[in-house]
Order: sequence, then structure tokens, then C-alpha cells
Amino acid sequence: MKQYETNILIIGAGQAGLAVAYYLQSTSLSYLMLDKNERIGDSWRQRYESLTLFTSRAFSALPGVALDGDPNGYATRDEIANYFERYAQHFGFPVHLNQSIQTLEKTPTGFQATTTRGDIYSSDIVIIATGAFQEARVPQMSQDFVPAVRQFTAQSYRNPKQIPDGKVLIVGDGASGRDFANELSKTHEVLLATGRSRRLLPDRLFGKSIWWWLDKTGLLHARRDSIIGRIMQKTDPFPARGRRLQTLREKGVEVLPYLSSVNGNTVRFANGHVEQVTSVIWAVGYQDNSDWVAIPNTKDNDGNLIHEEGISPVDDLYFMGRSWQRTRGSALITGVGDDAHYLIQQIQKNRSKPTIMQGA
Repeated sequence: MKQYETNILIIGAGQAGLAVAYYLQSTSLSYLMLDKNERIGDSWRQRYESLTLFTSRAFSALPGVALDGDPNGYATRDEIANYFERYAQHFGFPVHLNQSIQTLEKTPTGFQATTTRGDIYSSDIVIIATGAFQEARVPQMSQDFVPAVRQFTAQSYRNPKQIPDGKVLIVGDGASGRDFANELSKTHEVLLATGRSRRLLPDRLFGKSIWWWLDKTGLLHARRDSIIGRIMQKTDPFPARGRRLQTLREKGVEVLPYLSSVNGNTVRFANGHVEQVTSVIWAVGYQDNSDWVAIPNTKDNDGNLIHEEGISPVDDLYFMGRSWQRTRGSALITGVGDDAHYLIQQIQKNRSKPTIMQGA
């Protein structure tokens, strides 16, 4: 067992944690970063092999270091993972790898994080930078499939070779679900169960990347509590990149309304259509994995972490990389820099407040 002390403990060395570390360099605060993986970037290397970012390289870099390659092109999974690793090495961030948190507790003097290896980290401040995509959500109806139906999630799916012969059902038509449908249409019969109405964006407009337009018009920086921010949260727009439903239909994907029930290997959709499937991929979003946070008043009744623009109701506890933490860009690589800069400013402001002694 080893013990460490620092001013700030950053939990998670992905894009959110790295952006925070970048801005901490200009302060006098000491900090340590913990990550559960063997290498920085492994959370990306563990995702499906064909993954590419839907933000162009020009809008996929962390502060201080550009992402090499065609600025209008899209980085691959391994490309962005290796970029993160080089980024941390470039700045010499103090990262402790293979450190998974078992328990985070509040102490009279700050916080204490105990890892599964038994190491203890004590700090004045904690920034939880584990991001918005921690644990794939799997609906209750998944239990109504017979064992013979193989089930995957957006986290466990890697490539078409995993998927047995026969019809594969993809539940969820967000960016990942449409990626899976597009890829699997070459090798399998694919059913795609859609969800809420979505607005897809053109890849380019008047010769420029759609991300250039979103940046210049301010939509990328729309606040979550603004009118346009609330509209964007409902429609969840993302670039089409050949993934419009009509394009998928032309590739042989059977596009259906939402999945209403499961019985054995039989699935029924909202329009009454019935099919039999041999496998299913759940691509219906993510949920927090917060069991390790053993601090009162940090979570709601469903276990979701509570914050206001990254600031917890618990003093000296902060969050980074949450979806719509402050703007549309908060959960994207392009937006974490602004959020990290804001958060460090808030931390310094809170530390500079005078302490009011009891009875003064």
C-alpha cells in the first residue's frame, strides 16, 4: 500500500482530465491524475474498430497541441487514442495508471480515494473527469431474450466477426447505432430500431465543414439553458456522413420504429412488425457508474451525479466532461478546453474566499 497527498486529484486521464491538467500547469496547485487503464487512450482503443470521430480534426484537438492530419478529415479511434498519449507525455503530466478507484470518501480535511490495489490518495480537491460515457445502458427487456440470442452493447461490440450469422437487431439510431448498421449491412441482415426524431447535419456547407459553421454561428457554444440549447438537446443533431436513414435503407438495412417487446428470440416493434433475431446490439446511451463515490449529497435518487456547470453541491468536488455540462461542446473534445479553463477559474476563486470562523 502506498499513500499520496496532493492539492487536486483528477480521476480519469481521458480528454476531460487532460484538458484540466493543461490549465492546472499555470497555477501553483499540485495535482495527480489517476486512470484505471494500462495506457492513456485505452478507453478509446477498447471501442469498436471502425470508429471515427464525427468532429473533424480541426475541432478534435485539446488545448496547446494540434491534431496532425487533414484538418477537414476525421480521426480514427487509434489515432485519437495515440494523440492523447502523446499529449500527456508532451506536457509531462503526473499520471498514475492501472489505478481504479474503489471508494472516494470525504474526510475532515478533504478527500480520500482508495484504489483496488489498496493505495490511498488524499487531496484537498477532487475533479471527477470520467466523462459522460461510463457504462452502456441496457434496458430491462434484454432479460426477455433467450440465452441463444447473443447480446452486445456499444462498449462490447468491436467488429462484424463477433456477430453470429442471422438477423442482427440494433436498438438505437444515434451516431453509434447508425455506424453499426452501416458496417454490418455488408455482412448481415440488419434491423435498426429507431428512437426519437433526430436532425442530421450536412458534412459540409458552402465548401466549409459543418463544424466551422457551428463554431462561427455560436451553436457549438450554445448554453444548455438557452432556447437554442434546449432545442439541440431534444434533437441531438450530428453530421450525417452517409448515415441518413434513407441511405441505410438503400444499403439493405430494415429501419423500424422503436422496439416495444421481446419474447425469446422474437421482437416486436411499435408498428406491430415482428421479427426473429439471432443477436442484438444495444446502442441506447450510457449511464453513470457512481457506486464508488461514497459521499452524501453527490447523487440523485437514480445514482446520477449532481452538478451545476461542473460544480458539485459538495464543497471542493468538481466534474469534467459531462454531456451538456455547460454547452453542446462539453462532451466533445473540442469543448472540454473551454470547460476546463472555466472550472480551474472557479476552483481558484473558491480557494481565495476567506474562511469565516465559527462564532466570529
